[in-house]
Amino acid sequence: MERRKLVTVRQITSLDPIPGADMIEVASIDGWKVIVKKGEFSERDFCIYFEIDSFLPESDPRYAFLMKASVRLFEGIRGHKLRTIKLRGQISQGLALPLEKFPELSDQEFKNDLSQLRDLDLTEKLGIKLFEIPTPAALAGQIKGPFPSFISKTDQERCQNLLEEIFTMNKDARYEVTTKLDGTSVTYYFFNNEIGACSRNLELKVNEENEHNTIIRQFIDSGLSTAGYDGYAIQGELMGPGIQSNIENLKEHRFYVFDVQNLNTRTYLSPTEREKFMQDLHASNKVNSTMIQHIPVLYRNVSLEQLGIRNVTNLLDFAHGPSINNPVREGIVFKREDGRFSFKVINNAFLANEKD
Repeated sequence: MERRKLVTVRQITSLDPIPGADMIEVASIDGWKVIVKKGEFSERDFCIYFEIDSFLPESDPRYAFLMKASVRLFEGIRGHKLRTIKLRGQISQGLALPLEKFPELSDQEFKNDLSQLRDLDLTEKLGIKLFEIPTPAALAGQIKGPFPSFISKTDQERCQNLLEEIFTMNKDARYEVTTKLDGTSVTYYFFNNEIGACSRNLELKVNEENEHNTIIRQFIDSGLSTAGYDGYAIQGELMGPGIQSNIENLKEHRFYVFDVQNLNTRTYLSPTEREKFMQDLHASNKVNSTMIQHIPVLYRNVSLEQLGIRNVTNLLDFAHGPSINNPVREGIVFKREDGRFSFKVINNAFLANEKD
């Protein structure tokens, strides 16, 4: 998985007024809606765009106006986390600033055609970090090492960053559509006669010293650790007490599988193959089928056209709906039926209610 590009050069495709607002307007930047100062940009202008979850340092005066809203400590640095907000009834996601505010980039980064610079990652150069929620005590434990290199990490790109891929390159593709759950990403693997358990970024020791770690406890208590599926990694969302805010109000921990990787071929199973894998796993009686479940599937083998989806606004509207027990789900995930292309659509109502 590539590192998330939090800061990029983007082009403003349109500017629209906000009813009742004299000083601000809303800019469309690819699939994102961002509130900007009125008159600061014109349509077709290029800008520096910061995605939500960017952590902006307080020490940089260019972000001083944001510090009035909130300041927090992250990795020893004071700053502001960009999140989805609603102002005057308008959703805003991220931050857009004029190119001229970043003279340190002009000589090297902007010497070529700006329209070709969409893929340039400015995150590190501008000192921006990805804000991540600290690991809760129940998930902390003895570390074996970094996330294994022979397994692909779990993550999906947001639909707003894949408009051409979704609506042009894959316009006739057929998808599995699943619910995106708000837990913690976990990977369990069986490879070369070894077993392993990983959080999003690290591999944990499977030993007695880690017996109180929720990830390890679920692996063992569910029976999955002795299921014996050598050559596979099983990835999913671990949910329940002590994880995030447990918005599903689960009384016990559950592991919802959303991907299975064949580690010998370095490929993901297709949605159909994954469901068959899970059916066989449950039929074998090797695991507790309540503790290890398949991610909820909303649709199978459907096209965007069948769902009435023609643009990113349709996609974002489609993400609204209930989760397992919560009336507001985090979002949905589309996976092409061959397992080789996927993207996530985050529910803006969920983001707007997220705690800073």
